[in-house]
Amino acid sequence: MRLLLIEDDPILGEGLRDFLRSEGHLVDWVSRLADARGLVDEPYDALLVDWQLPDGSGLDWIRGLRQRGSATPMLMLTARDQLGDRVRGLDSGADDYLVKPFEPEELSARLRAVCRRSGGGASTVRQIGDLQLDLLAKTVSRAGQRVDLTAREWRLLEALLQRTGRIVSKPDLEALVMGFEGDVSSNVLEVHVSNLRRKLGASLIETVRGLGYRLIA
Repeated sequence: MRLLLIEDDPILGEGLRDFLRSEGHLVDWVSRLADARGLVDEPYDALLVDWQLPDGSGLDWIRGLRQRGSATPMLMLTARDQLGDRVRGLDSGADDYLVKPFEPEELSARLRAVCRRSGGGASTVRQIGDLQLDLLAKTVSRAGQRVDLTAREWRLLEALLQRTGRIVSKPDLEALVMGFEGDVSSNVLEVHVSNLRRKLGASLIETVRGLGYRLIA
């Protein structure tokens, strides 16, 4: 998944970024709302937002995104642990509320749960024809045989799977697969799509000319 982390504590922010990246996620980390505002139109799978930030309230920022129609899963990270704060956070648009200090493994589990709910189901295993995909274990098998994917191939497959049936534009896929740090030369995405088709079946990913790609279930 591609995640936006908004956290002004440099030790916590760096630790969470590194932990989530070690789990295979793409993470963009900023410490101010001013920096986050320029990123909200990026195709993130989830937002992780601190409540109290140097230039404003993360809670108000979440509320504003919801009022503008954003359906992106959002988790609030905060030291505010009173019942009233939790109720206010959830009522303002956060999908989950995590009180500091917390273990990174709990954040990861809550993130998976929120994204499962937003996808409309609780199972992490998806079946497409003779393919079985486990979103939690990040594994793929074809006709019962495991298929090894690179990290980028998995992120591409995951991005399309979470948007099954929808056309995903090339720029959005490049951002979801490589973020701001990867090589986005002219044909790198096409190479990954070609590799997935070779490993998982030519008909799995449809090219919609001039628009992008779509996973066919």
